[in-house]
Amino acid sequence: MKLIPTRIPDVLIIEPAVFGDDRGWFMESFNEQRFHAELAKLGLPAPRAFVQDNHSCSKAHVLRGLHYQLPPHAQGKLVRVVQGAAWDVAVDIRPGSPTFGQWAGVELTADNKRMFWVPEGFAHGFVTLLDDTHFLYKTTDYYARDCERAIAWNDPALAIDWPLAGQEPLVSPKDAVAPVLAQADLPQA
Repeated sequence: MKLIPTRIPDVLIIEPAVFGDDRGWFMESFNEQRFHAELAKLGLPAPRAFVQDNHSCSKAHVLRGLHYQLPPHAQGKLVRVVQGAAWDVAVDIRPGSPTFGQWAGVELTADNKRMFWVPEGFAHGFVTLLDDTHFLYKTTDYYARDCERAIAWNDPALAIDWPLAGQEPLVSPKDAVAPVLAQADLPQA
């Protein structure tokens, strides 16, 4: 397992060790002991235990996000694509953070097998690049409707470079009316 820092030090790209031969391939999709040891090497804290796994399937150009949950149910997310491809984004929403309002993104595909670590205190979103994209993620807290929040995916202040190729993304009615970061209900510092 190789952890690659992004321009936001707490957000990481994870490249698993993949072992292949003429029969196919094998990889550990998650190993808590290795994950925690690699985080410690970077001086980052181990997250709370993962308690929920989620799986979504979307057609091409579906944009989900930018979602987060407020404390006491903030969620860290370990995300990956097992079929298709997506552009995945994390936005720092921690007031007082030196990277507040900045984003980091990575292309996750079934072929590259990369994962993305999005810690608590970040909004998360993705746009699918192919039809029938399956997105899996582990969370450090359970879904809590009363703590669920969203930020506009197209907030000009964030200037996220979504790979939309001139296409308008398909978004949920809820995401279409999400507030910009400056008006969002954020975790307290």
